[in-house]
Amino acid sequence: MCVHVALWHVLFYYVQEKLYPFTFPGELEKSCAPTLGSFSFLSLYQSGMAQSQGWVKRYFKAFCKGFFVAVPVAVTFLDQVACVARVEGASMQPSLNPGGSQSSDVVLLNHWKVRNFEVQRGDIVSLVSPKNPEQKIIKRVIALEGDIVKTMGHKNRYVKVPRGHIWVEGDHHGHSFDSNSFGPVSLGLLHAHATHILWPPERWQKLESVLPPERLPVQTEEECLHGSP
Repeated sequence: MCVHVALWHVLFYYVQEKLYPFTFPGELEKSCAPTLGSFSFLSLYQSGMAQSQGWVKRYFKAFCKGFFVAVPVAVTFLDQVACVARVEGASMQPSLNPGGSQSSDVVLLNHWKVRNFEVQRGDIVSLVSPKNPEQKIIKRVIALEGDIVKTMGHKNRYVKVPRGHIWVEGDHHGHSFDSNSFGPVSLGLLHAHATHILWPPERWQKLESVLPPERLPVQTEEECLHGSP
């Protein structure tokens, strides 16, 4: 969907600029108005047809040029800067899709913010699923590399996030397939940072980077040995 929107806006602007100097059919009819003794009706018709064909060819040529310019620009923008996506499922409730299956939030995904794999605790991010490369998931960053996190249902009660990895979870615990199931996630799987809810209109808002107090990383390894509250 976002590909089509970006593509046709750029294409329309390009074609409009390229076609501005051209003669349109309405002007053609006015300029070709017959004068007595000048042309026969046949020659006038042939002249008008030739000019119309020339206009169509110029229009088609400009359209093709605009298309081949717009496609790379749109693809680059969507791949490197930002796009929009519809969120499915209940794993991020109540932050996203609070109404359940009745409505789905549409969010803005900012690729540029994660180009250097820089994320913060509490960020909501989209990433490639470690279990299915064809699927993208959206979760909240709970811990960064070097942090010690107290897990929720993982085989190990405490996990130290290795270098180049993050720990992600859904806000709706117990209804989320996240790091508690597949462990720390490589930063290379980061796709984008979800920054805003765009749709529905009444849900429009900026997504804040917040971390529930109970999900703060364990401060020291001693707390792991003795058990944290």
